[in-house]
Amino acid sequence: MGVEGNQRLLLCLIALALSTAAAHGAAVKPSHDSMPFNRTSFPAGFVFGAGSAAYQSEGAALTHGKGLSIWDTFTRKHPEKISDGSNGDVANDFYHHYKEDVKLIKKIGLDSFRFSISWSRILPKGTVKGGVNQEGVKFYNNLIDELLSNGIVPFVTLFHWDLPQTLEDEYDGFLSPKIVDDFQDYANFCFKTFGDRVKHWVTLNEPVTYCVNGYNGGTYAPGRCSNYVGNCTAGNSATEPYIVGHHLLLAHAYAVKLYRDKYQAFQKGQIGISVVTFWYLPKSGTAASKRAASKALDFILGWFAHPVTFGEYPQSMRSSVGDRLPKFSVAELKLLKGSIDFLGVNYYTASYADPPSLSAVTSTVNQSFYGDMDISLSTDKNGVPLGTPTALSWLHIYPKGIRELMLHIKEKYNDPEIYITENGVGDANNSSLPIKTVLKDSTRIRYHYLHLSYLSEAIKEGVKVKGYFVWAFADVYEWNSGYTVRFGLAYVDYKNKFKRTLKYSAYWFKMFLLK
Repeated sequence: MGVEGNQRLLLCLIALALSTAAAHGAAVKPSHDSMPFNRTSFPAGFVFGAGSAAYQSEGAALTHGKGLSIWDTFTRKHPEKISDGSNGDVANDFYHHYKEDVKLIKKIGLDSFRFSISWSRILPKGTVKGGVNQEGVKFYNNLIDELLSNGIVPFVTLFHWDLPQTLEDEYDGFLSPKIVDDFQDYANFCFKTFGDRVKHWVTLNEPVTYCVNGYNGGTYAPGRCSNYVGNCTAGNSATEPYIVGHHLLLAHAYAVKLYRDKYQAFQKGQIGISVVTFWYLPKSGTAASKRAASKALDFILGWFAHPVTFGEYPQSMRSSVGDRLPKFSVAELKLLKGSIDFLGVNYYTASYADPPSLSAVTSTVNQSFYGDMDISLSTDKNGVPLGTPTALSWLHIYPKGIRELMLHIKEKYNDPEIYITENGVGDANNSSLPIKTVLKDSTRIRYHYLHLSYLSEAIKEGVKVKGYFVWAFADVYEWNSGYTVRFGLAYVDYKNKFKRTLKYSAYWFKMFLLK
């Protein structure tokens, strides 16, 4: 098919997706002044990629020398906290299918692949002193080499929530300041071993999710919370999320210092952090509602974006949390300030924010993260949803939020270079549907088309966005949702030897990426 034919197919796929959107009453983005919308609509050198994470995709959880992670343990001890009671022991078996996946990534025309390293796969006991698993090192060396030989840039995350269980057992993991040195040891090993070929490093993925779900609500590993918040056997929702967040930030800062001092000059890479946030809209035009939206952004985005930019927590957090929020020393503040070469941003959806109702009284006894935030969040106003609902109750499609968020970050956080490290939408995993029906994922095409449209606008308005990564390349294990949803551009047939089949959205991207 020639270029004109490809463009016609691209337009047909967009039309299919947008007609589906119109049928559901969703707002759609106007056309780009009748000009083709494709990768040439973005700056030269803009990176298009797709992502994954170790626990969600690799499988091979108990083989080839890999040590247990806290997610291996959590899913075994608490299957009731996973929607379908499943675990990531096999996931989509990326460990054995990576060569096939790299070929598909190349076929789509993507520039980069984002993946995370399983800390316990290369250091089963969490430290180099505890022993290096050469089988794990070999796997990542092979993966990186396979990507590079196919012209695909590796974009690597050091920590995507799967802490080695040995460190959790030894000193409670990120609840202890000991984790900072052990993370630095792990990061140093990765920089030394893979940094000759990896030029884009992310220290932490979504630290706010790790803190809030793992230590406030107990729905993620390691499953800690106060008994007045959730069903946990141990934890303190009033203090532990903030202690863990503090140590995550220090681990990040020391790893960045190590990279800059020891490796960056000759490896010539970049290092950053990936944060996540909803875009929060005031539910009404009142000043109180606007303050609520601003505070929500401080608690979810600013908790980590503020320290790595300015060296300190947002003022609204310091005021609300008080003495339960740890303090940085002067030396730590200096270390944190400016500790990113780029800011990774994960964006999926938006929410309305409003002050709590007058009848709501913030507890001074049963304290928690959301109690400290003290904001009423919702996804509808007067019965009208914020955006098109999806298979996940928290994810309503609100593409204009990505533009508003980019402008907010540009203005508030010193105009950083930004990579959209995750953006995507999940479909319900309906096993009663024929595969050929599931492959026709018009909602996903519409989702990415509209988000890219608004992202393009933000770039034209001066935001320094350098890349965009789809979540996810292939269907993966989605944490406490298990296998109940599918986010991938590639369909994984879990019942047929994990066979991969590209969805319509993958072909849409293939057309979009043709120059």
